[in-house]
Amino acid sequence: MHRVLALIVASALTVSLAGCSNGSHASDQVIVTGSTTIQPIAEVAKEGFERTHPGVRILVSGVGSSAGIENVIAGTADIGTSSRDLKGDELHAGLVDTPIAYDAIAVIVNPSNPVDGLTKAQVKAIFEGRITNWKQVGGPDMEIGLVNRDEASGTREAFFKIVLDKERFDPTAVVLPGTGQVRSVVAQAPSAIGYISLGFVTPEVKALAIDGVEPSEEAVVNGRYPISRVLHFLTRGEPTGLVKEFIDYVLSPEVQEDVVRDAGFIPVTAKDAHQ
Repeated sequence: MHRVLALIVASALTVSLAGCSNGSHASDQVIVTGSTTIQPIAEVAKEGFERTHPGVRILVSGVGSSAGIENVIAGTADIGTSSRDLKGDELHAGLVDTPIAYDAIAVIVNPSNPVDGLTKAQVKAIFEGRITNWKQVGGPDMEIGLVNRDEASGTREAFFKIVLDKERFDPTAVVLPGTGQVRSVVAQAPSAIGYISLGFVTPEVKALAIDGVEPSEEAVVNGRYPISRVLHFLTRGEPTGLVKEFIDYVLSPEVQEDVVRDAGFIPVTAKDAHQ
């Protein structure tokens, strides 16, 4: 591991994951767990829903998409949130998929890095470890510091599928458990490159154009930006009762046009309107 990058990672790894339910469901609560990407939407929606439903509690935790899917299949969560599509045995678990937003994955570097864009093929080669120095892609003579997500991450799964074509990640990369940690490390390390949801890009990092296309809502809606995905709410069977009421609330204009957009994601209605 790049030594400077390792020091930054060590200081950034102060992670606090909200606790997940032990599976004891009360009739006046809804357990929502899974993707850290979707967590901000669920957290804000929870506050609005609870204000109009006195006595109801929406319990939200971000444990990663795979864990969220496992929890809803096991019945320890009412809604599993995922930033990746279902796969393998998950496809036959009787889950009902409700898309709640669209997202693009931004490839980020430190703002001091003069590289403004890469091809998708170059990004693939970097994360496979075949390109190891920024001078190989028009940048300075500087070793590339790879920052990856852990295997529970839906963002990693989507990146693995869309960018790496399911080829192996470079095992020497730094692996971090959350979007915030990836952004923090890249913001501090001039040599670093990572990937996060477009909704979490801030001025402390620089999002690269991919194949000449900037990551933006318009580019995602028009299908021009090559690294985009769907964000999901998953339930065991058709949602009913409070679970359905909460999902309907998340799909309402109030949440879609305000909460989803404020978080940097794209409402499902916007995508439909441009197809």
